[in-house]
Amino acid sequence: MVEIKLHNTKTRKKEVFSPLNPDNVRMYVCGPTVYDRAHLGNARPVIVFDTLFRLLRHVYGEDHVTYVRNFTDVDDKINATALARKEAGDPRSLEELVHERSEETIGWYLEDMKALGALEPTEMPRATEFIPQMVAMIEDLIAKGHAYAAEGHVLFAVESYKDYGTLSGRSVDDMIAGARVEVAPYKKNPMDFVLWKPSTDDLPGWDSLWGRGRPGWHIECSAMAHDLLGESFDIHGGGNDLQFPHHENEIAQSKCAHPEGDFANVWIHNEMLQVEGKKMSKSLGNFFTVRDLLDQGVPGEVIRFVMLSTHYRKPMDWTEKKANDAREKLGRWRAETKDVEAGEVSADVIAALVGDLNTSGAISALHGLFQKKDFAALKASAVFLGLLEDGLGEKYAAPAKYVLSAETGKIGVTGNAAQFVVSGGVDEDIQKIAAARDKAKRAKNFAEADRIRDQLADAGVVLVDTKNGSIWEKTENFDPAKLEALK
Repeated sequence: MVEIKLHNTKTRKKEVFSPLNPDNVRMYVCGPTVYDRAHLGNARPVIVFDTLFRLLRHVYGEDHVTYVRNFTDVDDKINATALARKEAGDPRSLEELVHERSEETIGWYLEDMKALGALEPTEMPRATEFIPQMVAMIEDLIAKGHAYAAEGHVLFAVESYKDYGTLSGRSVDDMIAGARVEVAPYKKNPMDFVLWKPSTDDLPGWDSLWGRGRPGWHIECSAMAHDLLGESFDIHGGGNDLQFPHHENEIAQSKCAHPEGDFANVWIHNEMLQVEGKKMSKSLGNFFTVRDLLDQGVPGEVIRFVMLSTHYRKPMDWTEKKANDAREKLGRWRAETKDVEAGEVSADVIAALVGDLNTSGAISALHGLFQKKDFAALKASAVFLGLLEDGLGEKYAAPAKYVLSAETGKIGVTGNAAQFVVSGGVDEDIQKIAAARDKAKRAKNFAEADRIRDQLADAGVVLVDTKNGSIWEKTENFDPAKLEALK
């Protein structure tokens, strides 16, 4: 059997992966809190662990791998949206509105992740479906002296677990100094964390021995993982921003509740995402969702390709150039493999992936197959990586993209420094309309600029603003008749 090596955060070294039971390989990955659209950073762990899921299925068999990724649907932001809708006059109960918001955002998430080529996990539990298991685990922790009730809250006593901090490699004193610790009079130790908290009458809540309330974030994953995967399982994953405190707290409460188990044997964490070399944030104006990119005409497989091109343990920098390069490569690969029957997945691709999920090495192997014109292996290997699949990007193969210069009034193909004027025809019509929008933007007439953009979108022309001008592109829904009406 192929030997897989993975970097274990717990031991801080690369190890040979030895599943507890090769016939039942089990993996848990922390999923999203479903209060809004998934941003681009949320997509990285999905793609990383989807690739690992594919590799595990390849090595151990599709029916021998269980992948659990949860939905956190108990959250103050979900409640806030529901309350806002109720205050706006919605006559339904708060419980109905919370459920509606969760259903809405879970639907968005699944749709967007499918567009990135991600397989659905084996299990996708929702926190609200496991409240009894959470309550039972909290009661058990209190009985064993690892938790205590205070003023309607239940808190985990960090000092009761001697190995607290092992995953992140920090002492409790260091964690207090470096973390945002909620100071509350009912805490015995500043690092003690909430297992249960009270709910007011206008918020969702469940009955318990400690009063009507709702679970803390950390207990959710421990209860769901135990119920679906058992006291010990193989892999626990997520972004490295979850390493502390979320994963540290999961370990503490799970090991104390079930001391006979090991919880997760291997911990895998992916690095964070940047945009054009900077941390993605709304304050910098470089924050966008997966849906934003998809709606701008960026195919899901382009997003996936860019992310796979960087090793998961390195920071991933999303840039427009990387997206354009990925789009061009995928377009060429699609053109050459369109009428080719898939062969066998390349051994070079598998060799890269079993070496701590070296996806950048796997992408290099795909390049090699293209250069050798081994298109049958290229198609099989790309599909194995979630690329070149039907519906993910074939309609976008090798598209023409144009940049309109607001200064010169000329356009050029993206990546080509030479500028040229389009003479006559539909493209010139689009150029003139886009130029009118740029003029409106420079005059700060944003209402007019938005109106023109929306009309072009209705005609099947996507406009994207860049520092060099507007990028525009005709989509498969382009309607010349609608464009004619705009002239």
